[in-house]
Amino acid sequence: MPTVAPLDLEGHCVAAVFLNDVPHFALADGTIHRLDNGHKTVQANDGLLAAFHDAANDRLITGGEDGKVFAVKAGGEVTELASAGKKWITSVAAGPQGAIAYASGKIAFVCFADGKIKEFTHPRSVEGLAFSPKGMRFGVARYNGATLHFPAADGKPVDLEWAGAHTGISFSPDGAFLITTMQENALHGWKLADGKHMRMSGYPGKVKSLSWSVKGKWLASSGAPAAIVWPFASKDGPMGKAPLELGTRGNTMVTCVACHPSQEVTAIGYEDGMVIAARFADAKEVLLRRPGKGAITSMMWDKEERRIVFGSAAGDCGVIDITG
Repeated sequence: MPTVAPLDLEGHCVAAVFLNDVPHFALADGTIHRLDNGHKTVQANDGLLAAFHDAANDRLITGGEDGKVFAVKAGGEVTELASAGKKWITSVAAGPQGAIAYASGKIAFVCFADGKIKEFTHPRSVEGLAFSPKGMRFGVARYNGATLHFPAADGKPVDLEWAGAHTGISFSPDGAFLITTMQENALHGWKLADGKHMRMSGYPGKVKSLSWSVKGKWLASSGAPAAIVWPFASKDGPMGKAPLELGTRGNTMVTCVACHPSQEVTAIGYEDGMVIAARFADAKEVLLRRPGKGAITSMMWDKEERRIVFGSAAGDCGVIDITG
């Protein structure tokens, strides 16, 4: 039976991540808590709005109400990377070669590892940011679609149009597809080779969490009383195919998904704090955590694939050891 080491904190957990295999919990007030031979804390932003796990550099990138972008490393080292004055930083992302992106209002900024900063202005506010896994390009989710930029070269941006408000953005691990979450209860996708559209609708709620499976064959999503898992193994992605529905619970919404690092399994977190793991092949489920306080907002597997760190909207956080 899996065991849970709880950590009861005050406030909304924006991100729960492993840094150097140490569990870290970033709360909305800007405090970063860690379980490192005891409970320790460090302060990053004064009011945290966005966080991104930069796996390549084993750090957490944070942005907030104080207009600052920080990098948090294991052991509590906090470094300021950029500042946008008095403007709120509403989205952050990390890319190749140590580059980061952050957004404030209608402007997306890319800060390169050498400290050089480029600005990209849009007609409406920037809602989400993501770097492509291949090459130096990044995507912006915005009103009526997404825009692809090439910050290292001075290439012309590519606009991908689809009516409606796009709130979040993610590239597939092979860089072939771009997916956005929408203000309406849907995902939208583009096949980047030919610009073909992919409509992924039918959700009863908004999709707040996306996670790609190993090798990007599947995309797990929240926003329904089950994890909705779309097939991306074929060249046209999920077009004309039905998704898997895993971990179905009649009246309780899935709020967070986190795919396993090497197997076709996903951890599924619910609005009542429950966490299960479900296998794609046969939908087999394992209960990892009983219901608790607050909706699950963030989860991540460790490198050894033994533990899952989780956080909730009520600060009900902890670490699940699936080996018991």
